[in-house]
Amino acid sequence: MTTNDQKLMKKALILTIVSIFIISSSMAQSTMEPKPIKPTNFLKKITTIVSGKTRSYYALSTGEPSVVTVQGPGTLKVNTRGQFRPGETNVIKYALLYTIDGGEQKTKAVTGIERSKNAVYEDGTLGVPGELNTFEIELNRGSHSIEFKLKDISYNVAARYIFTPSKPKKQEWMAFSPLLPSEPVDLITKETTTAYYRFSMNKPLKVDIIGPTELRVLSRTEHHYKMKGRINYRLQVRENSKVINTYQLYSEVSDVAVYKDVKDLIPGTASEFVIMVPDGKHVYEILPLDQDKSTLLGRLLIPVKDIKLEK
Repeated sequence: MTTNDQKLMKKALILTIVSIFIISSSMAQSTMEPKPIKPTNFLKKITTIVSGKTRSYYALSTGEPSVVTVQGPGTLKVNTRGQFRPGETNVIKYALLYTIDGGEQKTKAVTGIERSKNAVYEDGTLGVPGELNTFEIELNRGSHSIEFKLKDISYNVAARYIFTPSKPKKQEWMAFSPLLPSEPVDLITKETTTAYYRFSMNKPLKVDIIGPTELRVLSRTEHHYKMKGRINYRLQVRENSKVINTYQLYSEVSDVAVYKDVKDLIPGTASEFVIMVPDGKHVYEILPLDQDKSTLLGRLLIPVKDIKLEK
């Protein structure tokens, strides 16, 4: 091989490495970009044209909540617009009620809203949209369901939801054993054995933990060979019989995980959420709410830096 050939090969290698880096950076950026989220259970879609661009808003109800489901961590931006009916000119006010993962209900009050100068409804018979009002909800790692509804029906209000993912903070996690159940169920994933714990509505996961720390909860459904598709399920977190949060999760048949000792079942894919444990000692119960889900598998982890708190 001549010296010239070696130089050409070296240039080609450098160009290949640079191309791979650019593609990787581009893909990483695209996964972090804001994304509009279509809620479930919304009243109706309200097409709104803002500065010449079409935007989908979703009408809110005082009854059934609209539900937004995202995978954190990230920021959920909630854009709302009240509706000025034909002939109305005064300023309007309204209040939104929202809950995160079935937790404590919160209120977002909006006042002093005037008619928008740069937005119109596609259906002009609706009147005129109000000025844009925006607030943000910061969400930690794991699955989240956020419910939105109107406090009262004084004015019609529609919302648009935009989620911007962020990178999870870097930290090492370590397996954490529950008080109950005590018998592990071993799963094998890519030649690595991992201990899960089988729990149910009558035999919940019980955890004794000292905060402040984070408790990362992974859960999997259990499938028979004939079961296919996506399975939705709910997990509730309680402390002293008080409901702390309720998580709406889903699982599918795993392509990579198998049981070590069970032959007639297939584990589902893992869903996760994180409990932010406040200062002091806490005993949590984690249990499924669906009667048709007889058992689930659970795995607990805490940050390695907090192991000393548990000793």
